[in-house]
Amino acid sequence: MPAPSPWRARHLDAIRAGDPAPLIAERDIVRVSDTTDVWDAWPVQRRDGHPFTLADGAQVWMALAAPRFPDPDERHGHARITLFRRAADGAWRELGPAMPDGFSPGSREWSGSAIAEPDGALTLYFTAAGRRGEPALSFEQRMFRARATLGADGRCTAWRDLAEIVPLDPAHYMPTTAGGGIGTIKAWRDPSYFRDECGRHWLTFAASLAGSPSAFNGVVGAAWAAAETPEDWRLVPPIVSADGLNNELERPHLVAHGGRVYLFWSTQAHVFDPAGPVGPTGLYGMVAPSVEGPWQPLNGSGLVFANPPEAPAQAYSWMVLPDLSVTSFVDNWGGGDVRRFGATFAPFLHLALDGASAALRQD
Repeated sequence: MPAPSPWRARHLDAIRAGDPAPLIAERDIVRVSDTTDVWDAWPVQRRDGHPFTLADGAQVWMALAAPRFPDPDERHGHARITLFRRAADGAWRELGPAMPDGFSPGSREWSGSAIAEPDGALTLYFTAAGRRGEPALSFEQRMFRARATLGADGRCTAWRDLAEIVPLDPAHYMPTTAGGGIGTIKAWRDPSYFRDECGRHWLTFAASLAGSPSAFNGVVGAAWAAAETPEDWRLVPPIVSADGLNNELERPHLVAHGGRVYLFWSTQAHVFDPAGPVGPTGLYGMVAPSVEGPWQPLNGSGLVFANPPEAPAQAYSWMVLPDLSVTSFVDNWGGGDVRRFGATFAPFLHLALDGASAALRQD
């Protein structure tokens, strides 16, 4: 593998005022539950990346969810991967936790991805945060695989074959056991599955660079497996590095389009090095001829789109699907001094991609 492609301060100099994401209004916020808060979400996908569809045309989605708390940040200590049905007409219905109580090895379940085969055999890649039964919540992160059977109703049964994948290599990646807090913790999380045009299997994930003198050492990590051995993961060095610029390149994921590979991630303004420059909270990305790179920042800066300036934290955790639709969740919407946590799915957006240019599609 070549050296990681850099995302540096000089790239942010290319940010220009463009079209931000549309402002989320109260009419756009449709909660899927009165008692459950929802955030990072992903569909169960086929190996080609498209959402898996049940016989009745519905899709199955997973999202992090927790009971409602007066302080929305408290949700992170109670996160469970929860199942949702998205009917053909777009209506959402909560189905409950994906995995049974006591199955996950962590004290919390954080983001990942899921693949279903035509016969309903499902593989979930996910982050176990902390350890089950720990007396105080830790920020240790490990990535796991588990298998289940996806039923016609969208629920998962017969969970089995739980195994840790791609254990951390300290030669390239920084351990997550050093503590920290929200926005400053180190990353070894968010495994996202992708199959390339050669049939190789890839996982990308958020990580932190080993040996960096900077506290802002976020990278996109990767592992691959041969076409014929999809679970024989081989960890490789990071493919993109924001060392010295940004602490967290969250939920990185790959999309094939127009003969190229696109890498997208989400990040927030407060995890850039305050010495600057500081980018807005938004969806960022790069493009390359293959997963190995070299990666070129989209639009010269990496910024695809940001939240609108009047509501700079209105949505987060964007995920681009193969049809270039973009999902996210409603975060602190409406702007102003009063925090209003939407805690539900945000309206879908759509991208237009042309080589190294990316923008919101104007429908």
